[in-house]
Amino acid sequence: MTLPEGYEQYFKEWEDKTGAFIEFAPDKAVLRADAASPLSGLPFAVKDNIAVKGFSLSCGSKLLAELKAPYTATAVRKLEESGAAVIGKTNLDEFGMGSSTDNSGIKRTNNPWDAGRVPGGSSGGSAAAVAAGLVPFALGSDTGGSIRQPASFCGVAGLKPTWGAVSRYGLVAYASSLDTVGVLAGSVAMTRSVFNCVKGADPLDQTSRNAPPGNAPPERVIGVLSPAAIARAIADDFPDEVAKAAVLEREVEDAFDLAKENLKKLGYELVEVEITSLKYGVPAYYTIATAEASANLARFDGIRYGKRPDWAENPDELVDKSRDSGFGSEVKLRILLGTFVLRSGFQDRYYLRAQRIRAGIRRSFEKYLGPFDNAGNGAAGNGGSGAGCAAILMPVFPTRAFGRGGMGLSPFAQKAADLYTCCANLAGLPALAFPVSAEGGLPVGVQLLGRPFGEETLFSIAERYEAAHPFPHPPGYKAFWK
Repeated sequence: MTLPEGYEQYFKEWEDKTGAFIEFAPDKAVLRADAASPLSGLPFAVKDNIAVKGFSLSCGSKLLAELKAPYTATAVRKLEESGAAVIGKTNLDEFGMGSSTDNSGIKRTNNPWDAGRVPGGSSGGSAAAVAAGLVPFALGSDTGGSIRQPASFCGVAGLKPTWGAVSRYGLVAYASSLDTVGVLAGSVAMTRSVFNCVKGADPLDQTSRNAPPGNAPPERVIGVLSPAAIARAIADDFPDEVAKAAVLEREVEDAFDLAKENLKKLGYELVEVEITSLKYGVPAYYTIATAEASANLARFDGIRYGKRPDWAENPDELVDKSRDSGFGSEVKLRILLGTFVLRSGFQDRYYLRAQRIRAGIRRSFEKYLGPFDNAGNGAAGNGGSGAGCAAILMPVFPTRAFGRGGMGLSPFAQKAADLYTCCANLAGLPALAFPVSAEGGLPVGVQLLGRPFGEETLFSIAERYEAAHPFPHPPGYKAFWK
């Protein structure tokens, strides 16, 4: 693929600063000259847990560091058929498990706004690549906020689609009932174009489906979830460290208030909503996610997949050595937790209870977005305060991009802070994060959650917001593509 003049030097400077890419190979990119679409001729990057034939498929793990994908994921194939071309694979937290991309076993990725801070995770490499202008868009995956949180940290748009709206064929599974393939892009319009290209049913993924007809048109009412109400609810039932992790940093609270003010100026009516079941979202999420991870990652044993040790006495030792040297500490922790909650006698106490909480969270969103029928439609006006909201506005993460070491967040605090993102995955709802402002030299985003298959409503609101308040960019940013 022929890249614009000056791009090669620009890429080198930014990649040296951010470390966004695991593999950069524009020579492998093939453009379809006959493609006619808004994406025709554009390069893009793909998170390295999504298959692209001939490219790396490391999942950010030492265990798979030498693996090359033998086939191409459906979402990538659709983009290539539209005339876009893959130029590289981006870094991530190992197997998508983390909120910083520091859990990668391959390399470190830095935030384009401040190289001493994390880009977020687990799609941190994709977010950093887009924020730095290295690609106009990138694919990522979102299991509990892994697109929206790095989008907020890096100042780009990030879409987690409705579960099932985009085929997961070619995505290496972490937690199958929560995983979604999504988009990070430099604008809402680009995010919409990419989503419209990759969405739809796929015979290779039986959980994928087309958007049902009859989705409600955009309304002018947006529900606002009060962070203070969540903090109060958590303080009553949870340890101090959990409650503290959910409280918004002052700069994040200022940006959230600014978003509300600007939406009012655009003519939207804002109504306060409270979803008290959200306080159980994090424990339910980690119970379900780790249980599914323990099953999905069982295949990585050094026999069928993964790097083998040089020597082993027997097959059991071979598997033990492969996993001990190949998996990082976070992956080992989540596999152990998942195995524990699935043990005989513990499923009712933990896993099945988490599934009931999941259903309760979905019903809580139905109260404000309208009931979701079997086809996934939202029907407005089911009674109650705030019923029939077009979307719900929420923070993305309690802090801006955090630093490392003493400036960082503990692993426990990072997990507790998933409160604002994981519930969209538990309920299977679409969620779109977009930047509001730069506070103290770092971007801050908010997110909109909508009805199942209500992505177009979210795009409509966010695009109007972006037109009035253009997205910020890091110093030195250059736009090579529109």
